[in-house]
Amino acid sequence: MFDARCAMVSAEKRVLVADSNATTRQGWRELLGSWGFTVLLAANGQEALEMASSEEPHILISDLAMPRLDGLGLLRELRERGLALAPIIVSAHGEISDAVAAMKLGACEYLCQPIDPARLRALLDHLCEHLEVRLENARLRCRLLGIGELGPIIGQSLAMRRVMSLIEQVAPSHASIVISGESGTGKDLTARTIHELSPRRQAPYLAINCAALPETLVESELFGHEKGAFTGAERRREGCFELANGGTLLLDEITEMKPELQAKLLRAIEERRVRRVGGSSELSLDVRVLAACNRPLGRALREGRLREDLYYRLAVFSLELPSLRERPEDIDALVEATLREFQSQAHHPIRGVSHECLQVLRAYPWPGNVRQLRNVIERAVIVSRAPVLEVADLPPELQPATTPDPHLLVTLGSSLVEVERQLITRTIEFMGGNKTRAAEVLGVSLKTLYNRLERRERREGPEAGESTS
Repeated sequence: MFDARCAMVSAEKRVLVADSNATTRQGWRELLGSWGFTVLLAANGQEALEMASSEEPHILISDLAMPRLDGLGLLRELRERGLALAPIIVSAHGEISDAVAAMKLGACEYLCQPIDPARLRALLDHLCEHLEVRLENARLRCRLLGIGELGPIIGQSLAMRRVMSLIEQVAPSHASIVISGESGTGKDLTARTIHELSPRRQAPYLAINCAALPETLVESELFGHEKGAFTGAERRREGCFELANGGTLLLDEITEMKPELQAKLLRAIEERRVRRVGGSSELSLDVRVLAACNRPLGRALREGRLREDLYYRLAVFSLELPSLRERPEDIDALVEATLREFQSQAHHPIRGVSHECLQVLRAYPWPGNVRQLRNVIERAVIVSRAPVLEVADLPPELQPATTPDPHLLVTLGSSLVEVERQLITRTIEFMGGNKTRAAEVLGVSLKTLYNRLERRERREGPEAGESTS
C-alpha cells in the first residue's frame, strides 16, 4: 500500500493510527516507524478514543469508515472531551462534504487514498513543528507562573508579567511587532525570545541597528546589492532580508531611518519582495519583521521621523518594556540570575551577595537599566576576593557617599586657639571644602574666615620652624 522510503530523523512523537483493516494498520506501522515515530494502533473508533485518553498521542491518523465509531464521530468525541492532538482523516472516496465536516470538527488535513508519502511526510513535519512550539510554550508558561521567567526574560513584577504574557500570546503568530523602551531595557533580548518561541525558531534571527549605519549603506544592508552597483561594490552581497529568509529580522532604532527608505521598507514588508541595489529582478522572501526604538513612537510620528503607514504596518502589536526603576522588586532575581551567569569569571566560588550590597543595588536608580545592572555584577564578580559580593566590589558611582562626622569632640584643657582651629577645619570638611558655606554655618563673613585661616597659618609657621630647629 505504501512506499516506505527515506527513513528520516523525526522528533519522537506518538502517532495513533485508527483503521479496521489489519493489513493497512501494519503498513502504517512500517511507514511511520521508518520515519522515527512511535506508532499506536487501534482497530476501530471506540478503541482509538480510549487510547487517545490513556496514551496521550500527539497525532491521530484515522480512516473515515470504521465500525463502532467512524472517523467523524471520533473527531466529535475528541473535541467534546478536550483531548489535544492533531487529527488527520483518510478516506478512499474523497467526498467534499466529508472533508468539510472533518475540517469543522478540527481535522488538520483530509487525505484521499492512495497516500502520497512525500506529502504525508511534509504534513507530519509541519504538525511536529507546531507541536514543539506548543509544548515549549506550555513549559515556559509554567516557569512564568512559578518563578517569573520566560526564556531568558526575568521578572516577578506586574509590569514584566504583562510583558511576558503578551510575548507568549504573540510569539507563535507571524505578526509584526514594535518594541519600545529605554536603552538597556532588553529590546533585543525580547525580540530574540519572540523568535525562539515562534515556528521560525530554526530559521535565522538577524538584528540591524539603523542608527549605527551610514545613511548611504542602510539600503544595501537591508536589501543587498549587485556587483558594481556603487563604488566599492566589488561583488554581489545579500542583504538582511535575504539572510533572514524564513526567520526574523529586528530593525533597531527604526526612527533613524530616512523617510524615503522607510517607503521601500514598507513595500518590502507588504509585498514580501525585495530588489537588491543595482538589481533588475525582485526576490520573493518570507521574513517576520520586528522593530525597536527607545523614543515614544507618537512623538516620532509627529516629528515626521516615522512614516504613519509604516508604523501601522509594523505595530500590529506594541510592546513597551518598563525601565528597571519601574520594577525594583525584580532587582534581586536579576542580580541572582546575572551572578550565576558570570560566576565562571570569578577567581574563586562566589555564594551570593551581602545584604548591604543588595540594599545599595535596590536603592540605585539604574539609568542604564538591566544592561547597566549586568555590567555592574560582572565587574563585581571579577574584582571580588570574598565568597560574597560586598559594597566595596561595586563601581565608584554606586559607592555610598561618605559623610564626615558632624560632631566635634573638645578635650578639656585645650586652648581656645586649638578649639577654634579644629572647629574651622572640621566645618570646612563637613561642607565638602566649600568655604563660603562653612562661613555661613560658623556665622562669620567669608573675609573673617579667610583672616582666621591666614592668622592660623602665620601662627603655625613659626611654631613649625621652632620645632625643627
